[in-house]
Amino acid sequence: MTTAPTRPQKTAMLLAQRIVSDIDRRGNTVGDRLPPERIMLEEYEVGRGTLRESLRFLELQGVIALKPGPGGGPVVQQPDSSALATSLTLLLQFENAPFRTIAESRGGLEPMMAQLAAERMSEEQLLDLKTSVETMHEHLNDQAVFLEENKRFHDVIAWGSGNAMFGYLVDALLGILDGSAIGIDYPEVRRSAVHKAHLNIYEAIASRDAAASAAAMGDHIEQYLKYAEKKFPDVMDAPITWGTGG
Repeated sequence: MTTAPTRPQKTAMLLAQRIVSDIDRRGNTVGDRLPPERIMLEEYEVGRGTLRESLRFLELQGVIALKPGPGGGPVVQQPDSSALATSLTLLLQFENAPFRTIAESRGGLEPMMAQLAAERMSEEQLLDLKTSVETMHEHLNDQAVFLEENKRFHDVIAWGSGNAMFGYLVDALLGILDGSAIGIDYPEVRRSAVHKAHLNIYEAIASRDAAASAAAMGDHIEQYLKYAEKKFPDVMDAPITWGTGG
């Protein structure tokens, strides 16, 4: 991959950074309205086109929502992982990276998350994790519920690690997989094996055994990789594309 020469940042991007800095400085929270356009034009001393480009960029990043009509304008939002998932999908697509890339990444990241979760996870999060394991067991004959609980289980552990970077990364990676018709099927015998793995991981985390938690998660992801490589090698080799992902 060739590295493109560094380009100076556009005025609109610099303005977007100033707007975010001012949101932070003022202590704005979700739902707060930002100053109307005429005030922002005066305050930032830019043209209307530049301001609107900046606001549109921040809207795409999930930082604000642009409310139409009288009394509308930019309203502060809480960004989520969707913009990250889209960016990662596009980066991976232009590298012609296969879906195996995501599975391998999870194998490197999630044992560390489980280790931290054993040390940091709150009782409320532990209860949520336990509920996920129980719900999966109760609905092993329903693949839709299985897939939803499978995603929730890993998401709870990522956020339970106490590291927001891990939380957003797993949200994004699972978002890419969730938005993809990647075609990996889970027969009931495989769902049972996944449930057993989740139960082992939960018990290790609940006992606050960091090493056992990491080992259990590492084994779980390794078994997933082996299953996918054996049963669905074409899927693992398929390139990630924005049209079917993120």
